[in-house]
Amino acid sequence: MNQPNYKDILSDLQLAVVGDITTLEEDRDKLARDTSLFYVKPEIVVYPRTRNDISNLLSYVSEARKHDIDVTVSFRSAGTCMTGGSLTQSIIADTTRHMNRMYDVTELSATAEPGVYYRNFEKKTLEKGWIMPSYPASREIAAIGGIISNNSGGEKTLVYGKTENYVQSLDVVYANGERDLLRAFTKEELDQKMNEQTEGGRIHREMYALISENYDRIMNAKPTVSKNSSGYYLWNVYNKETGIFDLSKLVVGSQGTLAAVASATLTGVKPKAHSRMIVMFVPSAVHLGEIVVKMLEHKPESLESYDDHTFKIAIKFFKDIAKRMNGNMLTLGLQFLPEFWMVLTGGVPKIILMAEFAGDSKEDVDKQVKAAYDDMKSFKLPIKKTSMEWESKKYWTFRRESFNLLRQKLQGYRTAPTIDDITVHPTDLPEFLPKLDYIFTKDIYKDLTYTVAGHMGDANFHIIPLVDIHKEGIVDVLHRLMDEVYTLVFEYKGSMSGEHNDGLLRSSYLPKMFSGDIITLFEKTKNIFDPLHVLNPGKKVFADKDFAWSHVDMEVKVEYKKPEPRVVIVEKSKEAVLEVLPSGAA
Repeated sequence: MNQPNYKDILSDLQLAVVGDITTLEEDRDKLARDTSLFYVKPEIVVYPRTRNDISNLLSYVSEARKHDIDVTVSFRSAGTCMTGGSLTQSIIADTTRHMNRMYDVTELSATAEPGVYYRNFEKKTLEKGWIMPSYPASREIAAIGGIISNNSGGEKTLVYGKTENYVQSLDVVYANGERDLLRAFTKEELDQKMNEQTEGGRIHREMYALISENYDRIMNAKPTVSKNSSGYYLWNVYNKETGIFDLSKLVVGSQGTLAAVASATLTGVKPKAHSRMIVMFVPSAVHLGEIVVKMLEHKPESLESYDDHTFKIAIKFFKDIAKRMNGNMLTLGLQFLPEFWMVLTGGVPKIILMAEFAGDSKEDVDKQVKAAYDDMKSFKLPIKKTSMEWESKKYWTFRRESFNLLRQKLQGYRTAPTIDDITVHPTDLPEFLPKLDYIFTKDIYKDLTYTVAGHMGDANFHIIPLVDIHKEGIVDVLHRLMDEVYTLVFEYKGSMSGEHNDGLLRSSYLPKMFSGDIITLFEKTKNIFDPLHVLNPGKKVFADKDFAWSHVDMEVKVEYKKPEPRVVIVEKSKEAVLEVLPSGAA
């Protein structure tokens, strides 16, 4: 690489990076939004082709910062983040254009670059008989990079856990441009790693010291709810009993603030062969906590929900739902007759609760469903059992597509993800839910329309207000709503983010969730990995709330096109292919 002069960043990057680089207004504008409230336009967009491009990019930016050039890098995949997790005013690196390759797909694992869309990933792993069960509700439009970055979870998290459980190793690039493979090390392997005179060796030495010296404090700070994406997962790295030390568990969920992920080796589970669903139509949230706790006794594979607003929108835009189900309009219309009748008669319930039971035999599933169905009838609420696959599919489609329908269809209003991911303990729901409901009865929130969906089995709620963003005082209303709801969540030892993470939206609230000592450890972690703050600054630590809220997107966007990039399956060894791919390859 020719010697950069650090006076013309664009010219320097064109020499340093093989991938595409653009400063066109339309390209920058496209990457100024995700699915959050915010609009932050980057100065430069880079589309890296290989991990070497990522390495060269970060090496250059690190050196530029040493020359007092205010330039940083944020990595982005599908752009489905609801917290502004990758938005930046500096350089944004979009991995979906070129870094969408998969390697070594076996019956046990697969390696994928960050730009691989989950729908394509699952298509290939299913050919080998398995799936990664931590996929989010946005599974059709989310990519592997974001799923790892946010430590995503979804409808199967109740049984199978989040993405952190399925990461075997991460091929990463540190902020200074050096590469490393993060995986679980035994004590002997860790000692060897810490003796390396490399960036990886230094980071392992310093992180081992930080975690081992503060071990009890860190473990006591671990959130006790079943799902959490807030903060840095220092409690996941070191197991004192086994001696295992694994920094990949820290990079997962870190929103690209510690290292850039060039590829990930992931594993999964074999999906159950049979499933059936129990659907309950709950007229109010008054007894919802009791219903959820009782249903959990029967150990469903998933326990999901959506509310009456979502239900009505789905029926209103039935044509769009039908397209997503890829079915015949007339046949689907007949299948939805009970739902149409509910709307016509005003009998729409407040909450639709979906409990899915799965097993390797039909007899096993039937037995589970019968026991749960008979028990739940004691609530004397409308309840049904599905018997055909399409019956379950239509409810899953309502649940999975609700957010996109809201974003696309409500003219003049926009979704305002703010309290969109709160999580408490299921056993606290009978107390928690009435208090949450009371907040929304206050006069200040009387004009808010909002939808509720969520992973009821984990007591993880997605509450998304719909607002006229131009209405005077609406931003202050949203601020107050966040303060009140998060205060209540923390009172019950919950998390403000079960799976959507912190980003621009929530990072400034982390000191309310964690003690000052733990926040200091988070800051030290950032400084160990990224001392010059090259990678996605302002997220997780050293957040600037004023900056975030001065970048609220005032434009109402109603168009969202499902991306259609392809995935490239590479059969040769990774290293060889990555070094020789022609510049036009994708």
